[in-house]
Amino acid sequence: MNATLLIELLTEELPPKALPRLAASFAQTIAEELKKMQFAAADAEAVVYASPRRLAVQLSGVLAVQPEQRITRQGPAAAAGMKDGQPTPALAGFARSCGVDVSELSIVSNGKQDVYAYSSTKPGEALSAQLADVVSLALKKLPVPKLMRWGDSDVQFVRPVHGLIMLHGDKVIDGEVLGLKSGSATRGHRFLSQGDVAIANADAYARAMHEQGKVIASFDARRELIRHKLAEAAAKLGAAIAAPDELFDEVTALVEWPVVLEAGFEAEFLQVPQECLILTMQQNQKYFPLLDKNGKLMNRFLLVSNVDPQDPSFVIGGNERVLRARLSDAKFFFEQDKKHRLDSRLPRLANVVYHNKIGSLLERVERLQSIAGAIAHELGADAALAARAAYLAKADLVSDMVGEFPELQGIMGMYYAQHDGEHAEVAAAIEGHYHPRFAGDTLPEGKIATAAALADKLEAIVGIWGIGLIPTGDKDPFALRRAALGVVRMALEADLDLKRLLAVVAEAFPAGKLSANVAEEVFGFMMDRLKNFLAADYKGDEIDAVLALSPSRLNEVRAVLAAVAAFKSLPEAAALAAANKRVNNILKKAEGEIGAVDAALLQEAAEQALYAAVQELAPAVEAKFAAHDFAGALSQLASLKAPVDAFFDGVMVMAEDARVRANRVALLASLAALFNRVADISLLAE
Repeated sequence: MNATLLIELLTEELPPKALPRLAASFAQTIAEELKKMQFAAADAEAVVYASPRRLAVQLSGVLAVQPEQRITRQGPAAAAGMKDGQPTPALAGFARSCGVDVSELSIVSNGKQDVYAYSSTKPGEALSAQLADVVSLALKKLPVPKLMRWGDSDVQFVRPVHGLIMLHGDKVIDGEVLGLKSGSATRGHRFLSQGDVAIANADAYARAMHEQGKVIASFDARRELIRHKLAEAAAKLGAAIAAPDELFDEVTALVEWPVVLEAGFEAEFLQVPQECLILTMQQNQKYFPLLDKNGKLMNRFLLVSNVDPQDPSFVIGGNERVLRARLSDAKFFFEQDKKHRLDSRLPRLANVVYHNKIGSLLERVERLQSIAGAIAHELGADAALAARAAYLAKADLVSDMVGEFPELQGIMGMYYAQHDGEHAEVAAAIEGHYHPRFAGDTLPEGKIATAAALADKLEAIVGIWGIGLIPTGDKDPFALRRAALGVVRMALEADLDLKRLLAVVAEAFPAGKLSANVAEEVFGFMMDRLKNFLAADYKGDEIDAVLALSPSRLNEVRAVLAAVAAFKSLPEAAALAAANKRVNNILKKAEGEIGAVDAALLQEAAEQALYAAVQELAPAVEAKFAAHDFAGALSQLASLKAPVDAFFDGVMVMAEDARVRANRVALLASLAALFNRVADISLLAE
């Protein structure tokens, strides 16, 4: 018999942020184990249920009894099993362990040699004998960082458990998990249901929970219902919802029967920066802020209740009172912070340790000033404004508002700078210098913000790397990889000499604080980040060819990559790439210093022709390169195919005469320099 299997664990309220992960792990382990034991088909799909008070999984087509299993045991090698017509002790012992006579053994191949073997049929075990162990295993594998005990029991779980369903079709599978005996009844909504909910059949679980228990058991279905109800309520107000996906997930994990209600707060709170109000509503209260058509915060908001009262005014009023207290705190912090100019807060940063090996946060700010000014100079921007932005960028870290809401660092600094009458670009850069904060985040807008952002990230990378705290494996406690990726993304858009900037950053630290080669090492680290970043859009050999030259101005990299891709499509490209690879191998083996080519020592017609071609082509390639016409520079190389082929066909590079040999190596070096003016095309060779 096969039927749908239902397993549900009834608990106290589970951690909301962990609920989706717990449910997925629970269902996955149970499904995998039952498939491994052949109770379920390999393609059987598990239906996951998760609510604040329950983890459940439904698996269709589960057998009540496993299929019979053919088991083959292998024993001694056939060649060593018999001696003088009698079984050896090893063979006799193997037969005894199988419970049969030697004559009942067969000889099979194990892929390496023939061995004695015994095959038998093992009857399938009942689901009832295995299911409790499978569920216990699934619970042990849950990604739970901390367990708890309750009552006088030694049982441990993330929250106290109150019920267990193990139902196969309409039959209860007897078993015990976490000290609970299995049954077919559960409890519904804590406030809206009446008594236990009996599950008559495993297939009827979701419907019974909805109709009798007032619980929408499916996490996904509940989340979509919340989204739909919120969208409907917002549309009636002509508003848009300001909420990340994480908030929808968390609210879904907090309610079993979602009811959307509209509430509001006093308009006077809108004088506080809307980022503060939005964060307060989202983070502290799990409310959904509303924005008008201009993106401005409204003094109305939506909340998702877990109860459905006849008169919702009490629920709405209670939530409004709680929010009013929160917003009053935010307003108080904002008003208090405005009483002190940003620059007056800087001395307090001297008491904040940035890192014990490289000083306080104030010392870091002083470094950021000089670095940002140097970067702005390279960008052709106002160095004084960039230095001012860097000087004020960290001042809001000691403000009351950021102390309460660290997520607002930079944002509050921008508002306070505007209040202080700072230059508009300086204020914008205080917020922008944290960008990009994560993969896919926006880049800072404007040259002043870019200078401040690059200074912040480069100083952090060089400083932390320079004191030996280098990322290893999956460990990167100072997020240097993320900072390096941010630098790479900005450098791809800005005309900057990255190598020179890294040297400037290293020099901003006191002498002897950092390792001697930190700038060079960090540049290599940046190239690795750049390679990974480009891999999504370009081929690996093209990226390798371009980055092999360690380009310092990354804003040219995409153009060079496009040129390399165009060069690869030329009919001469493969032969030239192979020839360049051959040239590089010869140059690696060359002895002594490679000098200039002496035309008088060119003896063969083929080497004379190659020399003439290189001499003629070099100015044209250089002119194209100087004009940033990288595709044009590479296309010029196509004309070298014939003289290069003729050279390698007719000239012995390693001539007996040392002067001739050195001259031919010098000729190849000049050819390689021409080949590698744009990229190392030898890396395009197959």
